[in-house]
Amino acid sequence: MIRRTRSLAAVLLTGLAAVSAARGGDRRFTYIYEATTNPAGEWEYEQWVTWKTAKETNRDFDRFDFRHELEFGVTNRFQLALYLSDWRYEENSPERRRRGDWRDVAVESIYNLTDPNTAPLGLALYGEIKYGDELLELEGKLIAQKNIGKLVLAYNATLEAEWEESDYSEDNGTFEQVAGLSYQFSPRFLAGVELLHEFEMPDWRGIEGKAVFYLGPNFSYRTHGWWATLTPLFQVSDVEDEPDFQMRLIVGVPLN
Repeated sequence: MIRRTRSLAAVLLTGLAAVSAARGGDRRFTYIYEATTNPAGEWEYEQWVTWKTAKETNRDFDRFDFRHELEFGVTNRFQLALYLSDWRYEENSPERRRRGDWRDVAVESIYNLTDPNTAPLGLALYGEIKYGDELLELEGKLIAQKNIGKLVLAYNATLEAEWEESDYSEDNGTFEQVAGLSYQFSPRFLAGVELLHEFEMPDWRGIEGKAVFYLGPNFSYRTHGWWATLTPLFQVSDVEDEPDFQMRLIVGVPLN
């Protein structure tokens, strides 16, 4: 436990090293996308760190995923983002204690259909193309958001197609749903809850194994020049080969 705590602290510090003060942001969730987009001409940098640990089948499992993302508002409704680099650090077993791998780069787009600040329901469409070493991935997402005063309700439905191996012969699908809420307690502090549901479809032949569910709180802090949102999720299903716990931190810095 001490080793894992030290590893987590070191990794989070590494992820935060690229972030310095600028202006405030507004992301309430870490596993859920919101229907709003950056205004036209606005740039923002986001640093992601995701920690997954403790599978029933491997208690030594520890994995950290990093993402360095640059976002740009093309119009007031259309946003593009570039994942400058995704990489992974893993501690897996006594035989293979540590490993660091570059994973991929990606291009992401979000188109806002209706604004949750002015319409009864905010809707957006999300698309992503990801390419890495022996990896090609396409992802589509429907984003819904309902604003009720200081309370925000959000839902994402995601379908992902992934091809792996050197000849891209391994073809898999994943369906994911994420729902949550966030309440603004003060101009700087927000908190809520997120629920994640996911199942895999190897070779698109149907669901393999059990669907996994995660549930946990989210906390968001905004100040002059930057913002940070943290979500710890606990597995509430009984899927032995999935992590019992995962946590994601996103720190954002507007650049203009």
